[in-house]
Amino acid sequence: MDNWRLLVNIGTAQYNMAVDEAILTLNDAKERLNVLRLYIFKPSAITIGYFQKIYETVNVEYANKNGIPIVRRITGGGAVFHDENGEVTYSVIAKINDIASDVQESYRKICSGILYALNYFGLEGRFEPVNDVTINGKKVSGSAQLRRGGTLLQHGTLMYNTDLSKIEQLLRVPKDKLASHGAKTIYDRVTTLSREKGSVIYREDVIKALKEGFEKAFNITFISDDLSDEERDLAAKLVNKYSQMEWNFRW
Repeated sequence: MDNWRLLVNIGTAQYNMAVDEAILTLNDAKERLNVLRLYIFKPSAITIGYFQKIYETVNVEYANKNGIPIVRRITGGGAVFHDENGEVTYSVIAKINDIASDVQESYRKICSGILYALNYFGLEGRFEPVNDVTINGKKVSGSAQLRRGGTLLQHGTLMYNTDLSKIEQLLRVPKDKLASHGAKTIYDRVTTLSREKGSVIYREDVIKALKEGFEKAFNITFISDDLSDEERDLAAKLVNKYSQMEWNFRW
């Protein structure tokens, strides 16, 4: 049974994206333990995919008025509202050979950790390619991935009590995209653990469920850890990139 590092952090959007990139860079540079990172965005924030056009994707005026930062990821995928009080983000940073060389298979394998976490709450989820996990046909988790050398970074959400009205106000979701999933509104397409369970689910339980879910998915043991000095130093440098208009509003 292999050991992985487990990191649990709370930070700004700029910091969280910098830490993910720092660990990816360092893990690709030399042999290091694979990592599961579970983290919270404080304050709540929006991340957008690397290739997205920000004004087509986000209601920037509303976000600015309400003090909600917008940060561009190095991964692709769609825009995400990270609710400080309703969502846990996960990152898997691992050698590709330890996951799967095929991209779709690697999404399936990593997302199986989410499915096991849902079982912790008595909920039955489903993996829907390319990168979604749903409950009763509604999305509760989405993921995005980047490969660098022999290492991959996959990070994604698990919405346990996200304010869905904020998603409706902040994100510009095309009606044809909703319709492609048989949905008319965001409430038909997206859900939370608390909504599906019918009772309030708390952050601490979600973190525990994710830890156990990924342990089961990969047959691994976690070593609780903190960022190394090397990771902190590189992340501190990368925070500047994620704070720049030139990066976040590049297109």
